[in-house]
Amino acid sequence: MTASEVVEVEGHIIDSLILAKLMDVILASGADYEVVSVDIGRTNTDLSRARLEVTASDEDALASLLVELQAHGANRVTSVDAELLAADRDGVLPAGFYSTTNLPTAVRLGGRWVEVDNPEMDCGLVVTPDGRARTVPMHRVRVDDMVVVGNDGIRVTPPSRPRGATPFEFMSSEVSSEKPKGLLVADVASRMRLHRAGGAKILAVCGPAVVHTGAAPAIARMVREGWIDVLFAGNGFAAHDIESNVMGTSLGVSVRAGTAAEGGHSNHLRVINEVRRYGSIAAAVEAGYIDGGVMYECVTKGVPFVLAGSIRDDGPLPDVYPNVVEAADAMRSLLPGVGVALMLASTLHAIATGNCLPSGVETYCVDINQAVVTKLADRGSHQALGIVTDVGLFVEGMCQELCQ
Repeated sequence: MTASEVVEVEGHIIDSLILAKLMDVILASGADYEVVSVDIGRTNTDLSRARLEVTASDEDALASLLVELQAHGANRVTSVDAELLAADRDGVLPAGFYSTTNLPTAVRLGGRWVEVDNPEMDCGLVVTPDGRARTVPMHRVRVDDMVVVGNDGIRVTPPSRPRGATPFEFMSSEVSSEKPKGLLVADVASRMRLHRAGGAKILAVCGPAVVHTGAAPAIARMVREGWIDVLFAGNGFAAHDIESNVMGTSLGVSVRAGTAAEGGHSNHLRVINEVRRYGSIAAAVEAGYIDGGVMYECVTKGVPFVLAGSIRDDGPLPDVYPNVVEAADAMRSLLPGVGVALMLASTLHAIATGNCLPSGVETYCVDINQAVVTKLADRGSHQALGIVTDVGLFVEGMCQELCQ
């Protein structure tokens, strides 16, 4: 016996291809749809609205499909209050908990819609005693927290693209190696200026290739001149940034001549060891051991950074978080107020950061490997725009645009 439900989606659903995506998702699941109504906005600033009656083979298949559709902003037309259940163990969500997206979300409580304070994907939704709703990572849930279970009483707003005359308006693909890079650099720089003028912060997520390609001095200048407010990276980026300034090499290769230095394979280990002797990067800067580079500028300009560790790390540097849960929490603490995120040649850190970002943060993922920039969007960061190019050329162009 078939089961059906009417869903509604509202926003810039035509030019962002959300409506087409919903139809594809429905058909790919083996279900069917009927367009009940469509109201298309007259201009590109007007919102559009569509209602679809979705029919699946049975109630279970429909319930599963509705969850997937909601991740793209399609909500049930008929709404009831969200169901709440108290957590009975620290760090454990109740069975059947609602798993969040990073899209703007509201919860229906007592007949009214309450906006979720901090949209983040793959979390639970907790309603506080004062009637507010917030996302909570699983490990932060505590006994007696009131958690939303099921999918009733949840409303999600679909993602949108930056409005206005930008290259993204006439380029339909999110990721391409054939887009004019100079135009993209100029456009991203203009978006950064726009957000900065509005008081938003700019986050840079850097991989070691930023140093290897010679782009670290440009990043350092952007930090020094106030264009980067928060830095996320791993042990490798920080170690090679320090190595390049102390030893003149990056992974043992001369940053000036591009040739391998004798015994250079151990240079990064030697600088890590010395920084560990000082006790922190800041202490090494204060002592004069580190006198340039990205980490130096972060310390001297007071730009906060989070270095998240992995099992591959040499050393690691004393500032690195060896516990990934603590690292993620440290990252979350610095995200409020971020308006633009630059993911620069970093796969794992970019995805980890994307998992914590609300969809309203404009996210630009730059990598020479097209698969890397695709992965971020595939893992739920729908707002991510991919730029396939050499990160060194991109960052240097960005620096020239901003630091004049």
